[in-house]
Amino acid sequence: MEYKKRLTYILSIIGALAVIYLASFVFDPEIMGTRNASYTWLDSKLAGRTARIVIANGGDTVEIVKKSNKWFVLHNGTEYPARQLRVEDFIGILTARKPWPIRSTSASSHEKLGIGTNAATRITLYGENSTLADLLLGSEDITGREIYIRKYGQNEVRSGENLFASYLTGPVTGWYNLRLIPESEDGKVAVDSVQRLSVYGPQATQVFSRKNRMWTVSGFDIADPDQASIDGYVRDVLNLEGDDFVSLITDDPSYYESSFVLELGNGGVKTIRVSNPDESGSRIALVDGSDYGYSIAPWAAQRLFRSARDFEKQ
Repeated sequence: MEYKKRLTYILSIIGALAVIYLASFVFDPEIMGTRNASYTWLDSKLAGRTARIVIANGGDTVEIVKKSNKWFVLHNGTEYPARQLRVEDFIGILTARKPWPIRSTSASSHEKLGIGTNAATRITLYGENSTLADLLLGSEDITGREIYIRKYGQNEVRSGENLFASYLTGPVTGWYNLRLIPESEDGKVAVDSVQRLSVYGPQATQVFSRKNRMWTVSGFDIADPDQASIDGYVRDVLNLEGDDFVSLITDDPSYYESSFVLELGNGGVKTIRVSNPDESGSRIALVDGSDYGYSIAPWAAQRLFRSARDFEKQ
């Protein structure tokens, strides 16, 4: 009997210590603070319902809309293709669960932290018939690494890593998908899918044809073609990107001195027509089947026009 009493007593002590040990984790202020800090601004289940994004930053406003599962930037009454991956990454910041500890619950702190309604950057995500998220972004903290945010209409203020900075600075063109072949942005059109590239210039024609995973060249006098250089050139044409959209364009064929025809393994054909350079060296490019014209910077245009020695193995 004495043995059983001692065993019961010892087990009781062990049980009490276990409860105390467990409670030290459950009620530990630092652990509780970490749990409270873990936060998301937009339920990931709602992200797919986003149909419109409005970013009001000072006097500038960017509006991004979804149509047929593709994002477009609405600017000056015209819709331009948006960089799909950039928009999705932006939404991903809002749905990611990260440390966002509460810094204040007082409305009196809003102006000091830059999240008053007149000073803050406002980000609003809309569904078809609802507002999914409405946020006010304020000042950075003293480290410059974190930013203060609150939900519109609420007093609670949180702070966390400022992942928004690159999305809130720069011109609206930063949201444009200015690739002449937009599908190349997400890798749907890869270099390996190009079977032939024909370059029609004002005086000569060069053709790069893929045969048994190797490039052959006609129109150039090249003794030993450098396969890597040709791959790089095809990639440059495939990923050609403008610096802005242009509205004043002409369909007059004589306006375009050169064209680049990409023939793909799936039977698709992409044709890019490029104008003569203007006084600054910039050019205008059109893509057959597209409603947009593109302004091509001089440095980008120069990469399109190569000499035979650029493809000769050294």
